[in-house]
Amino acid sequence: MRLRIFFLFIFLIFRQLSFSQNSNRVITTGVPFLLITSDARAAGMGELGVATSADIYSQQWNPAKYAFSSNEKALGLSYTPYLSKIVDDIFLGNFTYFKKVDDRSSWATSLRYFSLGEIQFNEFISGSIVDQGFQRPTELTLDLSYALKLSSVFSMAIAGRFIYSDLKIAIDADTSSASSLGFDIAGYYQSQSFKLNSNKAIFRSGINISNIGPRLNYEMGTQKSFIPTNLRIGFGLDLLYEDESSLGLYSEFSKLLVPTPVAIFDSNNNFQGFRQPDVDFINGIFISFSDAPDGFSEELSEITAALGLEYSIRDSFSIRTGFFNESQEKGSRRYLTMGTGFNINFINVDLSYLFSTSRVRNPLENTIRFSLSINLDKTSIQIPDENKNENNL
Repeated sequence: MRLRIFFLFIFLIFRQLSFSQNSNRVITTGVPFLLITSDARAAGMGELGVATSADIYSQQWNPAKYAFSSNEKALGLSYTPYLSKIVDDIFLGNFTYFKKVDDRSSWATSLRYFSLGEIQFNEFISGSIVDQGFQRPTELTLDLSYALKLSSVFSMAIAGRFIYSDLKIAIDADTSSASSLGFDIAGYYQSQSFKLNSNKAIFRSGINISNIGPRLNYEMGTQKSFIPTNLRIGFGLDLLYEDESSLGLYSEFSKLLVPTPVAIFDSNNNFQGFRQPDVDFINGIFISFSDAPDGFSEELSEITAALGLEYSIRDSFSIRTGFFNESQEKGSRRYLTMGTGFNINFINVDLSYLFSTSRVRNPLENTIRFSLSINLDKTSIQIPDENKNENNL
């Protein structure tokens, strides 16, 4: 009965998000690359990860999961081409290192690097095109997190993040690079195994508020950009079979905690477009729950939803699929994903692929994403048998 109620709840929310009708007020932020999925495992399951089992890339999704890892230390490397159908030098790279301090606590650090490729600048002077040189805009973050298990089934984590964005143009004196700090607060619940029909099962849930921090200032104080403060809530159910295979079913809901853009008019009452209100990031978080002009229905449309599935065989081979949905009025991202992963000794390799189902082109459409994780410890920390296949990095 509990399982039926759980899936009915997920279905009703997902259906509401798909059919919300609102005005076109798409929420934009600075450093949007922070929301790009950098690991292929999560990307293959509809780009979710707040309530899945722990892996090396939990830093982006929910660092509290590290406390439930069965490995002592690991590192991960990932590569994600961006706009690969148009250019070949825009990409997102990720490096993550994780270490368990003891049975209850762990820490992790990661570096995310986003290259926007090489851009050539030309200027038209006296009837001739003059070469102004090349630039390579980049953005990066450096993270550090600490996770602590508060009980046998629940953990929490905090993370700090340095954010640097260098999008300045040398020939434009009014622009400059920008930096900020962000913080995450996360919680993770993983039940003990329980009997479900003829199999064992594990229920998971997670929450993460990420990128809590000051706005970015690119233009000498004239206009500030919110960083993508984001709330994720997710649920998962892993079914454990006697042949050492498992099936994971996951759902996740996400909302940007930044203000909804408001209409701007000139002195003659002519519509000029939409702009976010000039408030600090703390006020922005609180008003983001109730500032949509069309009320509660528009607030619902600002929530994205994802469903994911993962089938694993003896921690050696996995296949994955998922679906991501965003309201048409808030960006219209909708796509199917597929992925696979396999283990060779202490190395895990994951691949994923995205199919857009929206009329809006996705910059990651028809792109293969690749991630690698390496278990650095030869022996795993001993944990209950019923969970041993569920938290291997």
